[in-house]
Order: sequence, then C-alpha cells, then structure tokens
Amino acid sequence: MTYIQFDFQNPIIFKETQMIKFQQQLKNIHHKLCVQKQQKNPCLDWMNIHQTEDNFKIQELAKKIRNRFQFLVVIGIGGSYAGAKAAIEMLQGTMNHGTKILFVGQNMSSSYIHQILEQLHDKDFAIHMISKSGSTLEPALAFRIFRTFLEKKYGENGAQERIFVTTNPNDGNLLKLSQKKKYTIFALPENICGRFSVLTSVGLLPMAVAGIDIEYVQKGATTAYKELFSQIFNFNNPVYQYVLYRNLLYQSGKKIELFVNYDPDMLAFGKWWSQLFAESEGKNHKGIFPSTVIFSTDLHTIGQYIQEGERHLFETVLWFENTLSNITIEADFENLDGLNDLAGQTLQNINKKAFLGTLQAHVEGGVPNFILTIPKKDAFSFGYLVYFFELAVTLSSYLNKVDPFNQPGVEAYKDYMYSLLNQCPIG
Repeated sequence: MTYIQFDFQNPIIFKETQMIKFQQQLKNIHHKLCVQKQQKNPCLDWMNIHQTEDNFKIQELAKKIRNRFQFLVVIGIGGSYAGAKAAIEMLQGTMNHGTKILFVGQNMSSSYIHQILEQLHDKDFAIHMISKSGSTLEPALAFRIFRTFLEKKYGENGAQERIFVTTNPNDGNLLKLSQKKKYTIFALPENICGRFSVLTSVGLLPMAVAGIDIEYVQKGATTAYKELFSQIFNFNNPVYQYVLYRNLLYQSGKKIELFVNYDPDMLAFGKWWSQLFAESEGKNHKGIFPSTVIFSTDLHTIGQYIQEGERHLFETVLWFENTLSNITIEADFENLDGLNDLAGQTLQNINKKAFLGTLQAHVEGGVPNFILTIPKKDAFSFGYLVYFFELAVTLSSYLNKVDPFNQPGVEAYKDYMYSLLNQCPIG
C-alpha cells in the first residue's frame, strides 16, 4: 500500500482497445525512464531526491536569517517562487509566522512593488534572488529595485550580507553580478527547469527560513520515489492509474482538469500544480488545460457551470484525512440560526460531507472525478505530493509525445515585449 490512495469515479466507459494501448505505452515509458536514469540522463536530475549537499548550508543560513531579519524577500517568477509559496501556505497558512516571507519579481506592477517597499521601510530584511540567468525581466527588475534599496539603507557591505542568490553556477548575468558583489551563491542545477526545482535551494531555503523541516520534506519525496517509481511496474501504482485515466479522459474529449482542494491554504499549491502541468504538457497544440479551485468557496462562483455547463472537464480532488487543528460546533440554547442539529460535529467532518456530496453531484452530472487521499497535511506530505505530480506530468507528457522539460512558448511574449521596449524612448 502506498502513502497516497487513488480512487476514480467515472460515468464514462472506455474502449478496451484504447485502455490496453495506453497501458502498454506507459509500461514502455516506465522502462525507458529506468534506463535513462541509470545512464544518468541530465534531464532526469530532478528524480534524485536524496539529501542535497547544500542541506547543512541551507539550514545554517536559514537559522541566521530567522534570528536576525524580520522579512525575507524572495525574488523569482514561475517555478522560482511558486513551489516555496505553495509549501509555506500549505504548512503554515497565510498568517504571519516568525520571519515573514514576501514574494516579488513575479509581476511588474508598480503598485505591488510600492506596497512591499513601504512595508519594508523601517524593517530589517534579507533577499533571496532566484534566476537561472538573471535575464528574465520581471525578477531582474525587482532585484535591481530591492538591491538598490538595501544599498542605500545599509551601504554595499551591509547589502552584501543580506543578499543570497540561487543561479546557474557556470554562467549568466546574475552569476557575474553576484561574484563581483560577493553575495552568498547557491548552485541551481543546470538541467532542472524551474517548475521541477522546488526541492533544491530554490524552494528549500525559503521553506527553512519559514521554519519548515526540509529534511522531512525530502523524506516524503524519497518515499514517493521508492513507492511510485523504483518498484517493478504495475498498474496498481496510483501515479500510473492517474496518468492512464486522465489521458483516457483527454482522448474522450475532456480537455480541462480542475485541481480541487477544500482548504484555502492549498491555493498556492494549486497554482504550482497548474504551472507544472501547463508548461510541461501544453505543446504542439496538445495538452489538458489545468486550473485550480477551492471548494466549497468556488462552488458558489463556478459551481453552476461545473454541474450543468459543457461536459469537457474533469476534477482531481486532493483530500487530507486529518487536520492539525479542528473546531467543534457548540449547541446554542436559543438555536435561532437552526444549526443545533450540527452541534457536536467538527468542521472537518462537515467539510468532508461537503466533499462527498459535491463528488456525488458532479459525477452524476457527468463530471469524472479522481480522488487523491493523503493521511495528513504536513511537510512529509508536501514532499510526497511534489514527487507524485512531477512524475505524473513526466509520464503524461511522454504519453502525448511532447518534451516535459522545455517551455518554448514562454519565450514568445518576451520577444515581442523586448521589441516594444526597444522602440520606447528612455524617460
């Protein structure tokens, strides 16, 4: 039995020939990945989820930051920040806990940057700049703004001890700048693209600063590796079942996947998941469109469409059996709100009934549902889920004959943006 449990409730009956074809293709992909991993294919470096050699360095630096600074400003875009944000919100919620982590460099909104600068005006803070090359415009601009802010406040020497950089260790504008300024540098593995980098210093440093046990995160990922990939191929493996059935749904006309959570602290994880699948699968005019929702909140926004709109979507529900905190509904003598029938029940139990009721309604309404059940929401589970979905999207991409590790379409908007910027006069 694996740590994650998979269930599939589906009103569609698949053709047996298509099922057998996909099963054989997945088996072949599994064997090819095993061979390529043994041959140390650099594209599969993300699969090596063992203790990173930077662990001690990361934990020592995180301790120093927690003891000294009120804020850590994480500068990055896409996978350079999404994984860390997902972990921190999933495991600590959106409230303040010790050293507060702020994320910038994921947009170019002057009002957003101004609000962050105002918040830091009289605070002591450090910067974690994350970029493979340093040339991506959004984080590069943010880094210049916040680096300048630090230098004006503390001088170059003061800024130097407050800036930490994760980048390509061999080349790039950011590496050259960091070496000249003598910043602390962490190596970003050259063959790991951003959306697969959360279990490197990219995500581990912000997590450790937030007080998350990064060794427990890695233990979860290592357990997922042992349970989901290194074992002999079999169709009871939940990651293969998930990949098989979601692609059968895709072939049957289901083009949109809704990643469903019942806890608002999982919204950032859903955003990380969306990027992982969109950038890996969305090529050559192929791919399932990934979107994320929080129930029961979004049942009151797009729930009507899910229940009775066009039948081109399916749902993947992530459910945690246990919660670290709970609230019990108390009885009220007057019972003016009519809720005494629920007295003695916990919110977790009521939330589960909402999940089961929604599941039944949507499946009966023609919306297939995957249910991924995890025992509890903790650092181990985060690492496990990261590995589960990274393996799933790799298999799914190869099943659709696309490269999961590039993102050529991301560069298109940059080319036009830079062209327009070059036409603008300075000032």
